[in-house]
Amino acid sequence: MPLAHTTQAMPLGGLDLSIIGIYFVVVLFIGFWMARKTESGEDLFLAGRSLGWAPIGFSLFASNISSTTLIGLAGAAYASGISVANYEWMATVVLVFFVIYFVPFYIRSRISTMPEFLERRFDRRSRFYFSGLNIFTSVVIDTAGSLYAGAIVLQLFFPELSITTTCAVLAVVAGLYTAAGGLAAVVYTDVIQAVVLMVGATVLTFIVFGEVGYSWDQVRAVTPAGMLSLIRPMSDKQLPWLGTLVGVPILGFYFWCTNQFIVQRVLGAKDVDNARWGSLLGGLLKLPVLFIMVLPGTMARAVLPNLENGDLVFPTMVTTLLPTGMIGLVMAGLIAAIMSSIDSTLNSASTLVTLDFVKARYPNLSPKATAKVGRWVIGIFMIFAALWAPQIAKFPGLFHYLQQALAFIVPPVVAIFILGVFWRRGSPSAALITLIGGHLISAVAFVVQKVIKLEGVVDLHFTILAGLLTFVSMGIFVAASLVTPPPSESQVAELTLSGLRGGQWPAPAKPAFKDHRVQSVVLLALTAALVVAYW
Repeated sequence: MPLAHTTQAMPLGGLDLSIIGIYFVVVLFIGFWMARKTESGEDLFLAGRSLGWAPIGFSLFASNISSTTLIGLAGAAYASGISVANYEWMATVVLVFFVIYFVPFYIRSRISTMPEFLERRFDRRSRFYFSGLNIFTSVVIDTAGSLYAGAIVLQLFFPELSITTTCAVLAVVAGLYTAAGGLAAVVYTDVIQAVVLMVGATVLTFIVFGEVGYSWDQVRAVTPAGMLSLIRPMSDKQLPWLGTLVGVPILGFYFWCTNQFIVQRVLGAKDVDNARWGSLLGGLLKLPVLFIMVLPGTMARAVLPNLENGDLVFPTMVTTLLPTGMIGLVMAGLIAAIMSSIDSTLNSASTLVTLDFVKARYPNLSPKATAKVGRWVIGIFMIFAALWAPQIAKFPGLFHYLQQALAFIVPPVVAIFILGVFWRRGSPSAALITLIGGHLISAVAFVVQKVIKLEGVVDLHFTILAGLLTFVSMGIFVAASLVTPPPSESQVAELTLSGLRGGQWPAPAKPAFKDHRVQSVVLLALTAALVVAYW
């Protein structure tokens, strides 16, 4: 029988508050401990290029799972089914592609930012364009959005909290340990955050499943047909199968392969092997998300059958099903998800400003001065994000548009990164033309679909539209490359696939269990098994 749960916030016990307090103390301690070894700009932004595969993998996972993701996955599964998990397993496929084709270029060219890669492959114009775009999305959308969403989520548990005060506290805590310890602090706190997050989610999953007597048949009995399938028909509003096929990989490639705040921890790897192993570990950690963050939302239909708002599923399960102590653990995981997103975006935005603009203008800036500038920039962005985040509440439509706009921002960037590596004829001028032209076309499509709302003209699911806009951007890039001067040999010799095939970077022989190709095949097999099982 369903339990008579409510959505009233339940006061936390002393043990719960102690667990949350210990988490904050540990995170701040790590940040200031790592500050002792953070002296140069490379230390601050890339952890001295000393990261091993395990911290990289856990950090990739933690930075990706935000508070809104944790709440949203369960909410979407409760309301419309498990197809939302397609973003999770597709990340594994994208990361395998990333490891095989892009990691060697990123690590061996010793770039510090993703826009720097565009300068090496094309020219400075593309670097500054993409860097400005990344800074805007990192600060205005990612950092401020994470602060606001985190504050809203915490209000579900602590109704007396002020949005403004909560945003300020989250920003200051994340900003302090990020400015002190840089990427190393971000990564090593992310390791703790990932572990706490996964343990808390796993515990909650077992407890929810226990509420239905560990009976999958009971879950199926209260779940409408189709909601337990990953692949949905074209009529599905949540995620049609064509969107999964053509749009989700595009969005995933942008996020995992070109987004500074994600790729930065890979750039901090000690070598190519650790970069590859860490990325594959991140992909492996994405597979259990279906079981510990998505399916619990579907199981909750048997336990909490009358919730009007799916986003209340996670907080309701936490406050009504978990015992004292466990609530504190899950709340620590929730706060971990909030902090890991904020620290990553603050650090990446500071990296872009300092290295792509300040360092480019003052190339003789000393390592210590570079680190000092980076810390000041983190502080400035911390203050700006804390001030801007509460204002999002006044413009809900605008913020919703900005989040959806990522599907329109992504296509030209994906086009020039993929074709830039796979096609040596791609020219510098074509890259800039594609960025500008592709975004102009995307802007028109955005206005027609989201503002004017001409149904039937571009009335497509945003994932399908993202795929179409990417193909259009690729067409622009190819056409522009054929009518503009080709790149120089130095621009393609070591930054295109033909250069890699030329033998400059031979792969040393390794035992099978250390070979990224073997690991990739195993990971893809696990992914295929999961998709087939829940097709």
